[in-house]
Amino acid sequence: MVQFVTSAELRSFAASRPVNEQASIRKNAESRSPEGATFLSHSSKDDDLVVGATIVLENHGARVYVDEVDPQMPPYTSAETARILKTRIRQSKKFVLLTSKNSKDSRWVPWELGVADGYKTMDHIALFPSSETAHDMTWAEWEYLGLYRRIVWGETKQRSGNRWLVLDHVRNTASELADWLRE
Repeated sequence: MVQFVTSAELRSFAASRPVNEQASIRKNAESRSPEGATFLSHSSKDDDLVVGATIVLENHGARVYVDEVDPQMPPYTSAETARILKTRIRQSKKFVLLTSKNSKDSRWVPWELGVADGYKTMDHIALFPSSETAHDMTWAEWEYLGLYRRIVWGETKQRSGNRWLVLDHVRNTASELADWLRE
């Protein structure tokens, strides 16, 4: 049985680190080059979840890029913002969308996913669902989210014990997160 990470768990992953280390994790993800990195898309209402998601991804080999303080971004969103984001998504190796109930209110989240879908194969895109409970699906209100793999907590038939997996729910297969990030 697989479970989605809860928002509380992502917050606790971040809280388990000293405040200065949390700030360092965030700063590194925001100042890192997107070239070959994992682009972490998220709603601005989910800023409190970004450090926890970054910790999970980086503990499995990712170099996470978050666009918030990219020095090339204009101070206010504009067509230039969109142009730069398209370039950053294209430059990244993987695209991970941190989804939550807030995703549906974002103008940028579905646009970024659409851009990634145009530049990347399905093998390089995954959703990282965050919900209030481990089986809550409110993050999946858009039908097209059913196309993408999901980062979940669970076990495979090949290895017992729970671990972070990338689930292809359509094919009912999964690979370990670290393996997916290396592909």
